[in-house]
Amino acid sequence: MDGTVLVADDDRTIRTVLTQALTRAGCKVHATASLTTLMRWVEEGRGDLVISDVVMPDGNGLESLPRIAELRKDLPVIIISAQNTIMTAIQAAEAAAYDYLPKPFDLPDLMKRSARALERNRQPRGGVAGPSREDELPLVGRTPVMQALYKVLARVINTDLPMLFTGESGTGKSLIAKAIHDNSDRRGLPFVVVSTSDLTNPSDIAAAFARAKTGTIVFDEISDLPPEVQSHLVRAVDGLGETAPRLMATSQVDVDAQTQSGAFRQDLFYRLSTISLNVPALRLRVDDIAPLTDHFLQKQDPANREVKTLSQEALKILAAATWPGNVRQLENAIRRLVATCPETEITAEDVTLVLGQSLQPASPGFIHGTDKLSASIRAHLEHYFDLHGGELPPSGLYGRVLREMEYPLIELALEACNGNQAKCSGLLGINRNTLRKKITEMDIRVTRRRKLM
Repeated sequence: MDGTVLVADDDRTIRTVLTQALTRAGCKVHATASLTTLMRWVEEGRGDLVISDVVMPDGNGLESLPRIAELRKDLPVIIISAQNTIMTAIQAAEAAAYDYLPKPFDLPDLMKRSARALERNRQPRGGVAGPSREDELPLVGRTPVMQALYKVLARVINTDLPMLFTGESGTGKSLIAKAIHDNSDRRGLPFVVVSTSDLTNPSDIAAAFARAKTGTIVFDEISDLPPEVQSHLVRAVDGLGETAPRLMATSQVDVDAQTQSGAFRQDLFYRLSTISLNVPALRLRVDDIAPLTDHFLQKQDPANREVKTLSQEALKILAAATWPGNVRQLENAIRRLVATCPETEITAEDVTLVLGQSLQPASPGFIHGTDKLSASIRAHLEHYFDLHGGELPPSGLYGRVLREMEYPLIELALEACNGNQAKCSGLLGINRNTLRKKITEMDIRVTRRRKLM
């Protein structure tokens, strides 16, 4: 490796490690903790490669990229950042960074990328456009599989290519589709999500496209479409002109396999899957549970209550769970913990009591099938008492248990009633004002499903 590398990071350890590694590889290195110093070096014509952190004491590394490109358009910049979200990757691509790596980074990987950048520093760099809306995007992940996904999204965000997202329920397929739309050139245009129940005939399909205009249309769980609707959709897509919306689709099952077996139309699959991406299950990226948990805790209305934290023991329990409902299940679990735990720190005992069996495989100690609910509750509480090794649990157990029973009962009843509070209060046999009060106290989200038509 040959060349001069400019390193900018306010972490002394990172500066030392990079300086030593790059020097051993044959490079000259200038390292600084100041963005101002870095920009002065660039203006003076120093360096063949820049490696910069995002958050610096005197500025933002991403915001400096346009100025670097203006001064020296062929100078490659590798961004390293502890802000491991999809928006960091998108902003890095938007600002025409040569490459982006999340912290903690793999040093050998960074060295390989640096070598390529020094060899290809005359090649043009592309970018994408879009505003930063990180506060609205719960697409958080530092694991390699998520970082790879972010980079693909950053490259294709402003193309017109149809996209198919596959993955288990709760992995965030629709969120990714919305993130692409909100950070693309179409962000000011309609974003329409259409379920299979919204599409029963050609007029439904025409209405969906009319509503989407030239924005984005997402066909949710596309594999559930009946064969005749698939046929109508193919004809509708073929009839779209230059003012067509961008096409996206989601599916929990392998649509390619369905196509091979004849269960899904091949021509429709090809029209919707120019770019096909699988969103990994949460159990395949366990290291993302901690940042996701922190993200969801920060979301819990800090203006009205103190932001709560999880103890390390509590976090270990969450990390050991299988999470069949993936990120959505994790978010709901954090909401329940915040709503039911009175203390600022959520403990392992809180997690066990509030979430219970949902965090572990079934075991002989728990009751299943047609056994009475009271027997299941007793088995769960016996397990909870056993966890304290002969010591008494924290005081206030009665209120916590009753509240834990009420929360899922009201939440599920509301879902069954499609968010209709009058119908739900009748189902539960309680006064409507009482129901409203409990919804407010427990911070239960009430949503009513709306059809496209």
